Amino acid sequence: MSVEVVAVTGAAGGIGRAVVELFAGRGVKVVAVDVDKRGLDEIATDHVATVTGDVSTEETNEAFAELALNRFGRLDAVVLNAGIGGAGSLESPGAIERFDRIWAVNVRGVALGVKAALPALRASGGGSVVVTSSISGLGGDPGTWAYNATKAAVVNLVRGLALDYAAEGVRVNAIAPGGVSVGLNAGAAAHPVLGPAILERIPQHRWSEAREQAEAIWFLASPAASYITGVTLPVDGGLSANNGILSPPAIPENRARHSDIPL
Repeated sequence: MSVEVVAVTGAAGGIGRAVVELFAGRGVKVVAVDVDKRGLDEIATDHVATVTGDVSTEETNEAFAELALNRFGRLDAVVLNAGIGGAGSLESPGAIERFDRIWAVNVRGVALGVKAALPALRASGGGSVVVTSSISGLGGDPGTWAYNATKAAVVNLVRGLALDYAAEGVRVNAIAPGGVSVGLNAGAAAHPVLGPAILERIPQHRWSEAREQAEAIWFLASPAASYITGVTLPVDGGLSANNGILSPPAIPENRARHSDIPL
């Protein structure tokens, strides 16, 4: 079954915006969801409807499902991409309150998104859910214990939901981005010390473009992945394959990547 209508959360920037642009560019009608109304206004068209709201609430999730049905008549796929980060010591003031908020967006928001979409996906004869996790859900990072915990929870939430709904034709998968220079990672990528240190550990020795993450989401949402469910796919240039003891070999200068020439 082809994807005719998709809902995308966290759609106003970063990976989410790249997903909206990719799907819309391929003729798919989109319901874009975000708290950033200005960002949504920039991508709204006749084929991209928008919902401004917080994905940690039932109201926002129910609104995107209703809008998909009312505006476009169906819903075939959902990309649950909205997420927030957080850093700092467990013992710092307000740490648990920050954790509660990160959990509400990153985990509760996914559960609510799937719940809201299920009736419409069933009505379309099945469908696909793709969640944005992170390689930070596959291992730990210093100072981001709350984010690590929520993204790890997403990985197992995807597994559990995939098992629950496979018999109904609903597939549930995730991507685990790594080395993306936009969105939550923009500050780290631009940092004069941290940025090069991360880049050195990525075997492909470059940052991911948001569109590359969007292409992986497109694949998992599409009929090409019809026999794939319960999977978290790292899209990280090999970063999660490196255990960190040694940096990967440098790429020879004659194979150095230009922005428009893949290695």
